[in-house]
Amino acid sequence: MNIISFIRNTATKSSRRILIVSTNSSFFGSPHAKCHHTLTTLVQPRPLWFQRIMGGAQKFFGMPSSRKTIKVQNLSTTIKTRVNSDKNFESIFVHGGINVKKPLVVDDKDENVVSAENSDSGGRVNNDVTAAMNKDEYTNVEKEAWKLLEGAVVSYCGNQVGTMAANDPGDKIPLNYDQVFIRDFIPSALAFLLRGENEIVKNFLLHTLQLQSWEKTVDCYSPGQGLMPASFKVRTVALDGNNHEEVLDPDFGESAIGRVAPVDSGLWWIILLRAYGKLTGDYSLQERVDVQIGLKMILNLCLTDGFDMFPSLLVTDGSCMIDRRMGIHGHPLEIQALFYSALRCSHEMLAVNDGTNDLIRAINNRLSALSFHIRQYYWVDMKKINEIYRYKTEEYSMDATNKFNIYPEQIPLWLMDWVPEEGGYLIGNLQPAHMDFRFFTLGNLWSIVSSLGTPRQNTAILNMIEAKWDDLVGHMPLKICYPAVDNEEWRIITGSDPKNTPWSYHNGGSWPTLLWQFTLACIKMGRIELAEKAVALAEKRLPVDSWPEYYDTRTGKFIGKQSRLYQTWTIAGFLTSKMLLKNTEKASLLFWEEDYELLEICVCSLNKSGRKKCSRGAAKSQILV
Repeated sequence: MNIISFIRNTATKSSRRILIVSTNSSFFGSPHAKCHHTLTTLVQPRPLWFQRIMGGAQKFFGMPSSRKTIKVQNLSTTIKTRVNSDKNFESIFVHGGINVKKPLVVDDKDENVVSAENSDSGGRVNNDVTAAMNKDEYTNVEKEAWKLLEGAVVSYCGNQVGTMAANDPGDKIPLNYDQVFIRDFIPSALAFLLRGENEIVKNFLLHTLQLQSWEKTVDCYSPGQGLMPASFKVRTVALDGNNHEEVLDPDFGESAIGRVAPVDSGLWWIILLRAYGKLTGDYSLQERVDVQIGLKMILNLCLTDGFDMFPSLLVTDGSCMIDRRMGIHGHPLEIQALFYSALRCSHEMLAVNDGTNDLIRAINNRLSALSFHIRQYYWVDMKKINEIYRYKTEEYSMDATNKFNIYPEQIPLWLMDWVPEEGGYLIGNLQPAHMDFRFFTLGNLWSIVSSLGTPRQNTAILNMIEAKWDDLVGHMPLKICYPAVDNEEWRIITGSDPKNTPWSYHNGGSWPTLLWQFTLACIKMGRIELAEKAVALAEKRLPVDSWPEYYDTRTGKFIGKQSRLYQTWTIAGFLTSKMLLKNTEKASLLFWEEDYELLEICVCSLNKSGRKKCSRGAAKSQILV
């Protein structure tokens, strides 16, 4: 128990002197690089020692072992859901210190713990599976894709822990494409889970959880606890003599272009944690104490009070899939959709006890406020555009129509003729005196998946994609955003970024990995024919073009000028889409229906102060359709 508390505290208070007791490294059974663990007194801890601690705690966290198994005496890794439990969250951990009750005991004779040697290997990614595939079950393209996905698997100390971003044998300078990215691994994880290979996903969730408490500093400043890394790399480090050890080297943004923290990493981690339970039926992982702590740390980071007047999450540019400057700073839709989804996941998974009551209450309040905010103020269709066109400005009152002081002149000329009569979408960003009218695909698709949009809005989004198929899909699904910014606007918004030129990369490029989110949204809304059309289009081109990262030009006709080939999330996105279409019942486990109870929650206190009531009641007719 207390080794978790120890890890949490020492990661942020590195001046403390600590005695570490670990086991011999041979239990991993790695023939090349061994994970060495010794009895050591450490001062000024660094990432290398932290990795050694994590290696010693592997078994405690439930990692597979090839030799010994861990028995934790008088200690539960599950948070009890009953209130006032003597083993609840607060009684197990002592904030700011180590609460030692009983030592961690290694017991080879424990019959209740199954070692990796005797466990069913069906949960592990098996490279021989492709050879045994049923000819009628997989097409040749799918077989090729599975072989490539299996070839991208990354192992750490004998355990599969993720997939590298790209595995192009002709790429001599991979930069960071040989790392495991949290956001990139999501479609890979879903593909493995849908095929019954669960171990790699569980290992990924637990190893990235360990990295959450890593010491992270940029120019003598450390970000808040709970931040998940953007990526990690497995490195082999030479020790004394001929010994080596494998270490995890995470990147929290201190090496990223622009030094931006990956806000979406923690949100995707929560979403994947729920998906693991839903698809495997194994909910014990999300009930573990260490997982519950990690979940709480992410939520506390996201729900921290600040100066913002809006329930949406405030972030900097480049803090999500669009990780370069593209004018999305503020409250981008992609982050809000993922944030809403992560809150709904947490509402399902968070243990209920005295230590979490306030957090659960905060989640409920934020879900209600965020859904209202996005549905009411981000939505545009022809009717809404006409309303904005007639806005009065400089309104100073509690009942102002133009609450964000949007100037009608902001409406771009292309928009009026682009939005179809039967369609609509959620805009890319909203701030005082600013509406970003660009269509951002991921944010809109995930708003459908998570039910951030109303049923009517979700239907209208897919109607618009169908009506504007040539613009948003073209020769390759799907545009990351539409339209591209160019000329002076490109110079101002991107800073003259040579990689984000018009209709390339993040500036209107086509990204095949978005196919799986589109497929999931179509299945939810009963528009399977749209997903099948997009998947068939991708299936013709992707293997011929060597599975590129993205495509360029207005219609996605050319392979991207700097696109990596054999991009893993392109491959995994295609496979996940195919599997979801074959098994729509499992697909239904991955999306959310409308939660009508949220619509009844209003934390607005205006009616208690004698001031005018909020507008929630007047807008409810729009929310419920």
